[in-house]
Amino acid sequence: MQGLEMPSPDWIALAVFQALFMIGLAPLATGFTRVLRAKMHSRKGPGVLQDYRDIAKLLRRQEVAPNPSGLVFKVMPMVLIATMLLVGMALPTVTNSSPFPIAGDVITDIYLFAIFRFFFSLSGLDSGSVYAGVGSSRELTLGVLVEPILMLSIFTMALSAGTFDLGYISTYMATETWQVPGAVLLAGAACAFAVFIEMGKLPFDSAEAEQELQEGPVTEYSGSGFALVKLALGLKQLVVAQLFLALFIPFGKAAELTFSGVLMATPILLAKLFVVFLIAGVIENSVARTRFLKTYHLTWVGFGIAVLGFIFYLIGL
Repeated sequence: MQGLEMPSPDWIALAVFQALFMIGLAPLATGFTRVLRAKMHSRKGPGVLQDYRDIAKLLRRQEVAPNPSGLVFKVMPMVLIATMLLVGMALPTVTNSSPFPIAGDVITDIYLFAIFRFFFSLSGLDSGSVYAGVGSSRELTLGVLVEPILMLSIFTMALSAGTFDLGYISTYMATETWQVPGAVLLAGAACAFAVFIEMGKLPFDSAEAEQELQEGPVTEYSGSGFALVKLALGLKQLVVAQLFLALFIPFGKAAELTFSGVLMATPILLAKLFVVFLIAGVIENSVARTRFLKTYHLTWVGFGIAVLGFIFYLIGL
């Protein structure tokens, strides 16, 4: 399957299935994070399925919007879910090739992540709430700090593989001999750092602090709109984690699109996701939230690692 050709019906079916699978798995992933947090804090906490119950309850409630809000406030939850589903369809999660290569270009996916953050932040301003506006400015500032790290680390991998197609980069990492192993390892470390921040983990963010300024853009949401926003934020955690796995740990996937190959690759994918969320949860609950004004001190470290990986690629190390 060539990167620029229209995918066959089998590949489209796989892309749709894995996108729906991700959106169904997102509340379980966030629920696991909440259970792990409770255990590490020595308290009972909610069950692992609590987020499913919360979303179902919110979907049945009436949605109320503030008077100053406009179109952006209303469409933001759908935009967030649509952008993450497009990236989810394109990720080579259980096969070496991207099942939906039309959206499987690295640059396209970076733009989709930018659209996610843009609408998420703009909705806070559109609500007319002071707290939501401050939260939006914090979200945009965090994006300015973390997105260059993610872009540069992925760009280094694209140069190493000689392509911007996610499927080909994943295949290169899984089957070819790395020509610049130092650059790959440093790019992987920088990407892991950026993914940790994009997942909304401490000390950079607290995804459950809706009443504080950290998640200010969702302050004015209620009912079904709030349910969709919660689902979209959980979906983003899954998508960025699988993006990292597809690029830097692409092992255990099916070389060809066969039912048996996909069936065998799915438990391996779930095991890798479990490890990623476990490690992220342990790190998150082992540190304290940092002052937001000091965040750039930490992100400069990640950016320095990404730059060093790019320099290693240029000199062939």
